[in-house]
Amino acid sequence: MTESLHKQASFLTLILHLVQARSEPTDMLRPTYGIINIIVYVIQICIWVYQLTSSKPIAEEIAKLFFAIVSFCGSLGFIIYGGRLFLMLRCFPNESQGRRKKLNEVGLLTGICGLCFLIRCIMVAVSAFVKNADVDVPDHPILNFIYYMLAEIIPSALVLFILRKLPPKRVSDQYHPIF
Repeated sequence: MTESLHKQASFLTLILHLVQARSEPTDMLRPTYGIINIIVYVIQICIWVYQLTSSKPIAEEIAKLFFAIVSFCGSLGFIIYGGRLFLMLRCFPNESQGRRKKLNEVGLLTGICGLCFLIRCIMVAVSAFVKNADVDVPDHPILNFIYYMLAEIIPSALVLFILRKLPPKRVSDQYHPIF
């Protein structure tokens, strides 16, 4: 899910810059986004290595807090860029073709993705400080199922459902379906 949300965030950012038609070049937008992702992944790998080599319990708290911060930044990014794009699309004339559909798409995606990352941020941050509130509970598979269903699977399914685009049905002159 994280990879699809990264792509969605990049997509929202690119659309926002293109719609605004600023004089700023957008050719550096994707490389900048990629560099930020690489930096986050390198920091995460360093934290994992520190966790493996250190026997201190603070290593796990650092990993959870870093993940909470990354989730919060993702939530903030979706809310800021998605909200700006939503407000910008609202300014288009009502007669614009596809305006309502795009408004619904952007609004729903912004809300779902922002809320998903915010829930994950809160859950991971709480689990970093409260020992009984661990997110990954090997003894309780039902709790794991509920958490991942609410934080990952349902939001992913909703995003796929909202962004579904089926090709129009083609009717061939040579082929007629049998009823």
